[in-house]
Amino acid sequence: MHPNRVWADIDLDAVAHNLSVIRDKVGPGVKLMLVAKADAYGHGAVATAHHAVRCGVEALGVGTCCEALELRQAGVTVPILVLGTIVDEEVVPALGHGIEIGLHSTDRQRSLQRAARRLGVRARVHLNIDTGMGRLGVRPDRALELLRRIQGSRHLELAGVMTHVAAEDGARSPETEAQVSRFQAVLSEARAEGLLRGWIHSANSACIFTGLRPLGDAVRPGIAAYGVLDRDLDGTSLLVPAMSLRSQIVFLKDVPVGTPVGYGSTWRAERATRVATLPLGYDDGVPWRLSNRGEVLVRGRRAPIVGRVSMDYTTVDVTDIPGVRVGDAATLFGRDGAEEITVREVAERAGTIPYEVTCSVGKRVTRVYRGGGIAEVGPRHTDPRESATRS
Repeated sequence: MHPNRVWADIDLDAVAHNLSVIRDKVGPGVKLMLVAKADAYGHGAVATAHHAVRCGVEALGVGTCCEALELRQAGVTVPILVLGTIVDEEVVPALGHGIEIGLHSTDRQRSLQRAARRLGVRARVHLNIDTGMGRLGVRPDRALELLRRIQGSRHLELAGVMTHVAAEDGARSPETEAQVSRFQAVLSEARAEGLLRGWIHSANSACIFTGLRPLGDAVRPGIAAYGVLDRDLDGTSLLVPAMSLRSQIVFLKDVPVGTPVGYGSTWRAERATRVATLPLGYDDGVPWRLSNRGEVLVRGRRAPIVGRVSMDYTTVDVTDIPGVRVGDAATLFGRDGAEEITVREVAERAGTIPYEVTCSVGKRVTRVYRGGGIAEVGPRHTDPRESATRS
């Protein structure tokens, strides 16, 4: 019996393996900025970041100032970039802890300059150029003006120039080609004026696995580093999922024909049924839309979810699985014996995307880390699952 009611197995060796695949994909001379936002897509940012740094990752990207400060306070010393925006109250703590900041406007440039002058530091910024995402970033026709302002300030330091690709299929999309063209045009003008400093970066996971070129000085792998993508791209079959979500059976009940189970009585037994109750629900990362349509693994076999998924509990039909006992493990996604339920399968059944599935694994889910020895990040692509021991 496992000591936790619900837990996420995080395979750090799988993360190291995926980083190796990505290194090989982008080639020599391109740095990795691992995106560790949203608690490293649910995998646990602190442990994952420390391991990624041991594996040679040169920088980390996060979504908020709070995420950056959490990593700094946990002893992560590599450059950390807030890829999104910050609010006024976050400027001083960010600069005080050496956090690099995505810069989107002249207003933010002025506020960073004033704060950096008061603190006696130089604010390291990455100019974000909006080439087609439409959320954050300076328009291409205003980018040179902002670069000149940065260069002319004693309190600002240009640490990079970036853009954000919008297309889900990366370099396969004509719109990505248009975005890259806009980005390169700005870079060419900036280079001619001697305005460029730091890293040039634009490629996310989808771009890395669709051969985006040029890649610049760095790439920003996110979900791919954790072994998950929402579509088949060249080379993604080499990636290994790093997270498995598991629970244990806490109650077994044999019910007769016609017995309802769950809120709303949306499921009724059509035969004498053995129902197993699992102590996890949508607060733990089980999508509510898996009600009456999802599956879990018990003793290496698939068991259908019956009734509605609730906040704290999920019920499954284990009638056809012999020998099931209270305390048996149940796998919501991951491998159990020869069977596997992937994050992508869960997402498809729930009508969502893999990102949401892993990011939804809640705070009360214990993260159990496995592996994590010092790993060489190079072009070695043996699937670690071939030799790993799985619980």
